[in-house]
Amino acid sequence: MKKVLKIMCLYPNEMNIYGDHGNLLTLQKRAEWHGFATEYIQHEPGRKLDVTADIILGGGGQDSGQDKVKNDLLKNGAALRKMAAAGTPMLVICGLYQLFGHYFETNAGHHIDGIGVFDAWTKAGPVRLIGNIVTETELGEIVGYENHSGLTHLGKNQAAFGRVVRGAGNTGADGTEGARVYNVFGSYLHGPILPKNPRLADELIHLAAIKKFGEFTPAEIDDTVALKAHDVATSRPR
Repeated sequence: MKKVLKIMCLYPNEMNIYGDHGNLLTLQKRAEWHGFATEYIQHEPGRKLDVTADIILGGGGQDSGQDKVKNDLLKNGAALRKMAAAGTPMLVICGLYQLFGHYFETNAGHHIDGIGVFDAWTKAGPVRLIGNIVTETELGEIVGYENHSGLTHLGKNQAAFGRVVRGAGNTGADGTEGARVYNVFGSYLHGPILPKNPRLADELIHLAAIKKFGEFTPAEIDDTVALKAHDVATSRPR
């Protein structure tokens, strides 16, 4: 019998306007290739949070989507912070990346509280930061597409996920992209991010397997197509 990894998506109906569902599909397929079965958990507002999830994914959404999920997210904030501190791997993109910080403030001055997994805060900027982006991280080069007006500022001791090689990143000025704490990755990279960056996908699976089973023996996967997509994305104009 195959070992099972439980993958939970936070608010896939409200926070999935940039194709971030592709991250789930990528994790499911790559976990299968590495010898695991997967169980999909869909968390929506009002449902009980499954704290036994092995990997958590969250996507992007409009300000209205953030408003729809904020109360449920705050209600489950303590549990998510506890899971993060215990080493549960998570990948949160754009809108949920912002709400995993302390707060997001819109151009109209509307304040949406976050859950403080990251020591970061976001305020809407005057223009949207849009285009292909290339970053350098501990996992190597990560590519994607950003589309955000929020400017995310990192606290003094908050580590970024990566450094911008080409593109805007968190603020368009400080050279940082995303954030990382424990095994939680936050990023503005859509596309979705995982199909073109298989090393990041495998890192989430690796972290989950080590935490749950105490071991991980990766399979040899032919990533020719994924790496070609990565290279094409890298070569595209901003």
